[in-house]
Amino acid sequence: MPVTERALELAMAAAQAAADKKAQDIVIIDVGDQLAITDAFVIASASNERQVAAIVDAVEEALLALPEKAKPVRREGERQGRWVLLDFIDIVVHIQHAEEREFYALDKLWKDCPSLEFVDRDMADAEATGAA
Repeated sequence: MPVTERALELAMAAAQAAADKKAQDIVIIDVGDQLAITDAFVIASASNERQVAAIVDAVEEALLALPEKAKPVRREGERQGRWVLLDFIDIVVHIQHAEEREFYALDKLWKDCPSLEFVDRDMADAEATGAA
């Protein structure tokens, strides 16, 4: 079953919040056909533990600011700050230190699932301004 509209809304908001905090390699993976517990994974990397925490805070704030608020029902890994998982039921957000991202390779583990396109609005605005 393809990702729901709600899951897509949450995933895009989470990805943009991560991008706003300079997360790297942001991907959204539609895992709905493979997992019954969630529709999509949002995966992003950070270069240090402080940035991981900042991205996590930004994602939570962005999803709480949506018209239909979303709060994580579960969060794991916050104490270590190397890989924080936020479970919003419709989506699961993974914010990983770059080393953990490379080691655990979630992207490769879920490579058979389709990716959803995410374009950072700041990059799109910059390209539009440069083209004008």
